[in-house]
Amino acid sequence: MSKTSKDDTITEAETRAETRHARRHAFRDSHQDIETARQIPVTPQTQSPTYRLAFADDDFLCQDDLRPVRLQLELLKPEMAMNEAGVKSTVVLFGGARIPEPAKKDGAKTPMLAELSHYYDEARIFARRITEMSLAEGGDDWIVTTGGGPGVMEAGNRGAEEAGGKSIGLNIVLPHEQAPNRYVTPELCFNFHYFAIRKMHFLMRARAVAVFPGGFGTLDEMFESLTLIQTGRMKPIPFLLFGRDFWEKIVNWDMLAAAGTISAGDLKLFRIVETADEAIEAILNWPQPSAK
Repeated sequence: MSKTSKDDTITEAETRAETRHARRHAFRDSHQDIETARQIPVTPQTQSPTYRLAFADDDFLCQDDLRPVRLQLELLKPEMAMNEAGVKSTVVLFGGARIPEPAKKDGAKTPMLAELSHYYDEARIFARRITEMSLAEGGDDWIVTTGGGPGVMEAGNRGAEEAGGKSIGLNIVLPHEQAPNRYVTPELCFNFHYFAIRKMHFLMRARAVAVFPGGFGTLDEMFESLTLIQTGRMKPIPFLLFGRDFWEKIVNWDMLAAAGTISAGDLKLFRIVETADEAIEAILNWPQPSAK
């Protein structure tokens, strides 16, 4: 590479760094050193893995011993991006990836999935209404957040887009997983390796949670979130389950209370609704926790 093109590359690296944040020191930027290191002569020494810059060495970063660092990076990257985008609070939608939109219910894998397709529309309407509330307050609160995939997740991001607002998608790499749905705001579309860190980002800014019919993933997200509230590890927030027939068949809530494995008061941590209108009304009139 000529000297001119090398200088141009360094200038581009500097520009990228300056665009992301104002430099508060005079040290050389990391991007510059990555670019410069690519121009060094090829020798046995420079080709050795030990010579690679540690932060630009995928083989090094993916070692088991570096797991704590990767966990930290997965916590930091979305956090910094959301802060930069001005995200103050969110409304989280959990729900099944296999639930089709009503127009495509004839292709559902089971008759029951076809019947559940109307919850796609309820999620879409709910997300649109929430986003309208968000925009009325400046657009930084009440931001719809989903797992970024198809089904109910797609409906949530779609409703937010229809209202003219932004929305968040928290995808995770799975062997059979799809690409993010096309309605997620691109600069708020994230991808995770660790389920635990993804779950933290779902709830760190949550102002309300809406759970639609779903499978193992939805059940896991619902029960973990309720456990955090039940045990006082998370403050109570509006927690809505869409679909009485579905949830009362899936979980015998009253039996849990009768058996004493949960308290009767725990049944007040959530409310079952059928429509987006009911959910919005519940959120706006949710009892405020008493001051202690």
